Amino acid sequence: MSAQHALELFPRDTESLVAELGLPQYVSKQLLDWIYKKQISSVDEMSNIKKDVRERLAERLAFRKGTLVKTQHASDGTRKQLREWETHEKRTETVMIPAKGRKTACVSRQVGCPVGCTFCASGLEGLGGNLSTGQIVEQVVSLGANEITNIVFMGMGEPLSNYQSVTRAIRILNAPWGLGIGARKITVSTVGLPAAIEKLATFDIPVTLALSLHAPNDTIRKKLIPWAKFASIEEILKSCDTYFKATGREITLEYLLLRNVNDRSSHAKELAALCKTLRCNVNLIRYNEVPDLPFERPESEQVRRFQETLSKSGVNSHIRASRGRDIAAACGQLKRQHITPSIGESS
Repeated sequence: MSAQHALELFPRDTESLVAELGLPQYVSKQLLDWIYKKQISSVDEMSNIKKDVRERLAERLAFRKGTLVKTQHASDGTRKQLREWETHEKRTETVMIPAKGRKTACVSRQVGCPVGCTFCASGLEGLGGNLSTGQIVEQVVSLGANEITNIVFMGMGEPLSNYQSVTRAIRILNAPWGLGIGARKITVSTVGLPAAIEKLATFDIPVTLALSLHAPNDTIRKKLIPWAKFASIEEILKSCDTYFKATGREITLEYLLLRNVNDRSSHAKELAALCKTLRCNVNLIRYNEVPDLPFERPESEQVRRFQETLSKSGVNSHIRASRGRDIAAACGQLKRQHITPSIGESS
């Protein structure tokens, strides 16, 4: 029997484990404290638990299942990790993004991505599988979870196509016995799956929902996002409105600006019209170039004009600061740089 990942345990799980091992129930709370508060990486670190008990627990629990392959540090303080799960084909990226008053962990939820957005490096090799709850939480812990203030599910993969693992991870990230990160500081970013968005609207932890829109109309969106053929913008925004009404949380529309593709003033006017149908705000993101892909980063002045057009239409928008451009900033780039097996590589 393979060891269970300790970072996916709930109180009921630790209670069942100590009961099965014939241990006093107070050991359950000790376990949770060691796992989530002290964030130990080995049973041997449990100094208040007897050695013979630790030996029995070591047979049942694995505290880390990933191997750090590479860490990159950007000049702006951004830190990016490449982590391997079992084999070199299963690698994911995690990023820590520092900003004034907060440190945000950008976590992956799948190996690769099934969506295949034409501008993104994450899906160039397709989907390599879903991450487990423990693997998702481990990414946060590996960055130093006691310092992390915000979580964004904006790394590799589509979170709503790994719904069970992602929502279970959110419970652990949010719980007072877990990492204790507030619901308002957790963001789930989706390419837009109406049925899954409506399901998330019934989830009892009201996280922020971000829609990766990236186009002002269905024609452009289908060229950029293959999965756009499954649902129109109108259908997706309708499900987002359901989410807003259920949670009271304003929707964030993520809009990646691609030079001469979706960054014209006419596109901004179309986007503004869409925004009038939904309680939302817009994050404008300047494209980080990916080698071998045919898209370019727009000029700063064009981005400013785009935002100005939105503002004149009464749309609340922000230009997201580009972070970590000197360390393969875009999703999936670091993984592609290390696409072949490497031994002993870390920093």
